[in-house]
Amino acid sequence: MSTPADFLSAFAHALSASSLYPEGHVSRERALDAAYEKLCDLLGGDGNPFFSFLENEVIYRNTPLREMRNWDWSGRLSDIGMQRLEFNQTVTRDELERFLEDTLGRLSASGFDSSEASHLRPSGIKWGEIGIRGENEALGSGTFETATLALTLGEEADAVRWLHGEVTEGRNLPLIEAEAVVRGLSVAMHGDQQAILPLLQLREFDQYTTTHSLNVSVLTMALAEYLGLGARDVRAFGTAGLLHDLGKVRIPLEVLNKAGKLDPQERAVMNAHPVEGARIIITSEPDLDMAAVVAYEHHIMLNGGGYPGFHYQRDCHKASKLVHVCDVYDALRTKRPYRDAWPSEKVLAYIEERSGIEFDGNTAHAFAAMIRSRETQMMTLTDEDVVSAE
Repeated sequence: MSTPADFLSAFAHALSASSLYPEGHVSRERALDAAYEKLCDLLGGDGNPFFSFLENEVIYRNTPLREMRNWDWSGRLSDIGMQRLEFNQTVTRDELERFLEDTLGRLSASGFDSSEASHLRPSGIKWGEIGIRGENEALGSGTFETATLALTLGEEADAVRWLHGEVTEGRNLPLIEAEAVVRGLSVAMHGDQQAILPLLQLREFDQYTTTHSLNVSVLTMALAEYLGLGARDVRAFGTAGLLHDLGKVRIPLEVLNKAGKLDPQERAVMNAHPVEGARIIITSEPDLDMAAVVAYEHHIMLNGGGYPGFHYQRDCHKASKLVHVCDVYDALRTKRPYRDAWPSEKVLAYIEERSGIEFDGNTAHAFAAMIRSRETQMMTLTDEDVVSAE
């Protein structure tokens, strides 16, 4: 049985052969036959295989292919807008060949007729950019189709629980998996050609950190888009939102889910989670320095209140300001052991009232405007919708 890595290797070889040899050449035909054979083998074991490419990372479904990290073609495909590649059972050898020629044309960009490529687009292959509103429109001709996903966040929820488990056991934060979760959330937000906000309802009190992390990531990416940030920043902010409460894995559940008021000792344990989260992130992944800053700052108020306290007042990172308001919104919208969930409008009123005191004014008002304008696009997923990958 061919693996996803086997197919990608054959796919790359067929691309190279197609660029070197003319149509009908034995070396070109042999490479194409091998790639199609690997693809059919993959289709036989998985009816709908799809890949995601983000710079030097390759993701198969939601699983990072560690053996393909730094694969030369990943960044090249991503650069031409082919961040996602999906195949279905109808794909033919001829379609694969046309797709290879189309891809080579886009890579060379010399004399490439996008209108002709669009007309000949294979029906068994979908490709496009992942989940950032406005990117597909920026391509102009709309040549690329954006692949779609069924709207379940089961794999993402499982991945976050596993990620928290790794950190709890003292192992390093797995950056690739965290970024894969953010891409999965982004696809869920945009995969059906209409932007939505998929938010999870709390399943069990001891799963609060998992559910809350996913929701804050979704809300932060939506707010970053609403404010006009670019795709790279949107994903980076989404990762920071996903990891903002990572320090809570160090808090005992009896403290995290206590039904009554925390005593001074318990409050000290709870208030240590921003520092602990920043320490976990920066010691595990130096590349996540912004996420570490957000983990540290997301409970600091505009007026200098909150925790941890500053020795002197300073401005927080822009990402921290976004995550702070999204964090408070989702926390207050969620039923907890010690209080009921607040209605959305009550939370928005609170955020606006605290604008300039607790929250950055521009960020708070933009968030409230975004939520009110997208209420019809907010989709709350229940236990029945969120299917475990296991």
